[in-house]
Amino acid sequence: MRYWTYKTRIGTFAILPMHGAWAVLLGNEHLGGGYVSPLTALEDLVGGHTFFPSCGVDPSRLSIPDDLSDWAEHRR
Repeated sequence: MRYWTYKTRIGTFAILPMHGAWAVLLGNEHLGGGYVSPLTALEDLVGGHTFFPSCGVDPSRLSIPDDLSDWAEHRR
C-alpha cells in the first residue's frame, strides 16, 4: 500500500491508509480520517479543514504542497 509524507518545521505529516479509508497524521497524532482518497485528505490538510495538531499550529499556514507528487511516496 502506498502512503505519503512531508516534513515541515513542526514535524512530518503523513497521508496513509487506515481502516479502509485515508487519514492525515502529524507524527503519531491523528488529525483527520475517513477520506475516500489521498487527494481529498491532502485538500483538507492544506485547506485548514483537519484538526489542528496539539502544538496549535494551523497546517494551512505551513506552505504544505497541494500536489502529492511534491511529497515523499512510500510503499509498505
